[in-house]
Amino acid sequence: MSIEVANESGVEIDEDALVALAGHVLDKMGVHPLAELSILIVDEAAMSVLHEQWMGEPGPTDVLAFPMDELRPSTGSGRQENDAPADPALLGDVVLCPQVAAAQAAEAGHDTRDELELLCTHGILHLLGYDHAEPQEHEEMFGLQNELLESWRKVRPRP
Repeated sequence: MSIEVANESGVEIDEDALVALAGHVLDKMGVHPLAELSILIVDEAAMSVLHEQWMGEPGPTDVLAFPMDELRPSTGSGRQENDAPADPALLGDVVLCPQVAAAQAAEAGHDTRDELELLCTHGILHLLGYDHAEPQEHEEMFGLQNELLESWRKVRPRP
C-alpha cells in the first residue's frame, strides 16, 4: 500500500507509527494492497479553515476525511461481493489535528498517540464508506473501530 504522511502541524508526530497503523487497518478491511492513502497533519488554524469550508462549522476539529475513489463493497476479506479481488484505489485524505487530539486525549485520560490512532482509524473508516449519523451506523462504525484498534494494539510497536 502507498501511505503518505505530510506533517504541516509543527508538532512532532511518529509518522512511521501512523503509516503502520493505517496499513494494519487497510489490511484488516480487505483493501487492495495497491491502494493509496494520504494522511495530512495540520495545525488548528488550517483545520479550522478546512472544517468551515467543507463542513460549514467554525473552529478546528479532530479529524476530517476526504474520499477520492468510490470503492465497491468488500466482504472484509479483500474480496468484493462477486468474490473478485477488491480493486486498487486512491482512497483519499485523512486530515488530523494533533492539538485537538492532545486536548481530547487529556480529557479521555489517555495519551495523544492513542488518540491519534483512534482518529486515524476513524478517518480511514469514513474513507471506506462508514458513517455514524444514524444509531445503527454509529454502532457498526464504532464497533468496527474498536475491533481494529484492539487488534492493532496487540501488534503495534511501542516506543
